[in-house]
Amino acid sequence: MSVSDAVLTQILTQLQELQVSQQTLQAKLDVLTASRATSTPSSPRSHGTPIPGRHADALMSMEAPTASPHSTLISPSTSPVTSTLAHNDKDREREKLLYPGRVLLTTYPDQHGIKPYPLQWGASDATTRGPIICSRLPSSIKQRNAIGAHSGSYSIYRALAIAMGTLDPSHKPDYSKTEPAVPVPPQPAWSDPSKIVSFDPWGHLVPEVYRRELEELGLDVRPSIAVTRAHMKLTEIDESVRKGALSIDGKILLKSSPLVNADGTENTTDDPGVEISISKAAVEPVWYLPGVAERFGIPEGLLRRALFEDTGGMYPELVTRPDIKVFLPPIGNLTAYIFGNPAFLSDESKELTLRVHDECNGSDVFGSDICTCKPYLIYAIEECIRTAQRGGVGLVVYFRKEGRALGEVTKYLVYNLRKRGGDSADKYFKATELIAGVKDMRFQALMPDVLHWLGIRKIDNMVSMSDMKYDAIVGSGIPIHKRYDIPEYLLPPDSRVEIDAKIAAGYFSHTKKITEADLVKTVGRTWEETEH
Repeated sequence: MSVSDAVLTQILTQLQELQVSQQTLQAKLDVLTASRATSTPSSPRSHGTPIPGRHADALMSMEAPTASPHSTLISPSTSPVTSTLAHNDKDREREKLLYPGRVLLTTYPDQHGIKPYPLQWGASDATTRGPIICSRLPSSIKQRNAIGAHSGSYSIYRALAIAMGTLDPSHKPDYSKTEPAVPVPPQPAWSDPSKIVSFDPWGHLVPEVYRRELEELGLDVRPSIAVTRAHMKLTEIDESVRKGALSIDGKILLKSSPLVNADGTENTTDDPGVEISISKAAVEPVWYLPGVAERFGIPEGLLRRALFEDTGGMYPELVTRPDIKVFLPPIGNLTAYIFGNPAFLSDESKELTLRVHDECNGSDVFGSDICTCKPYLIYAIEECIRTAQRGGVGLVVYFRKEGRALGEVTKYLVYNLRKRGGDSADKYFKATELIAGVKDMRFQALMPDVLHWLGIRKIDNMVSMSDMKYDAIVGSGIPIHKRYDIPEYLLPPDSRVEIDAKIAAGYFSHTKKITEADLVKTVGRTWEETEH
């Protein structure tokens, strides 16, 4: 027997032991449930999972009468212990109404009644591909073909809303009038299972292409992409127009409405600035596990085990349900901002300018000057506007990967280490590795999926210095004709350490070359220098 066969046999044995153990526990729970049922009336069950309403709350809040105000004795009904017990009973009854069945920790492929809805990732049409179903509602739970929950990290807030009673778990969304504001039609890459593995390419068309599953079969199928239109208002763009760096064309760049004074009258003195007409798409993560594993060059089994073990065991079915190939991870989404005609994205005759930007809340929103994130983002938006005004199209893709996907807490810890340990460019990446154990966890291998979803086949201008992003895009089959870095005059005062360290590490720069000796000389501002 080969080593791999021995490992598979061992895993199978362990799974069988787990199944027997679960069946034993279920039998014990059945006995306990049956004994309780003989002494207490069972609660009515409905097709959905009921949530206590006002009437139910009123019934459950009935308590024994309290003692007379004139009484000097403490009645048992008003004692703290009795009151607490009554409250606990109410909570247990509420939980029973929400979740009338026993706790279901996991499922198995051969379990009675389990029949996942057919799903063929990368099929040429939506019907053959099949809907993504991860819901645990009674109408869908036995046909689930995906692990996890919709809305990424926000699924936790949904669970909290259900527990608090503000959301009915069986609420059925009304998707009428929610169709995409601009069309994003199917592209050849949608039917290539190797091109898009990190989200559902049909996610914005769910109410249309899976109407039968929603309306006739009553399955809980939800959109994972929404496409809309908007105006973008940025003070930096206002300033660029005032300086003459950008011009109003009435189509891409529009004059803003007049400002309003505090008394409600129109302000005819101050310049209201401009607005950018854009289209945008919010995309939630939906991972096709075999494709994700292949993209990272690791076995699917190892990916599943790591996702299970290193999320605190949140999703046991990653291990017990190898037949389910789709996982909705609890991570942030991406947003694609389109400047100009969205149809031009898939038109190779049109000029296309791209910026792939990873979230940096401290700079993007609050203007921290320790990095170049916000200036680079604004510069890219300006370049996208210019491209659209020339008859092309611009695209900024914004990923929620705060602090190189290490998180904001880790990032701030690194800031502290840098400022206390001598903030020089030669220590820049080492400081991150000392805290996080790795200098970057963004792993850009999944990033090009959104470009293939939009039908992009070439990129004329890429506003980025990142070698990881460049390599990922080109490696996915999309050529990049021109790269350019952020102009020197846009660098914030304290960001020189970051830029020089990145250039020395291999990031793109068309003008500057950095040596190891140069890195030692590049030093950031100390905390003392900020105290005025």
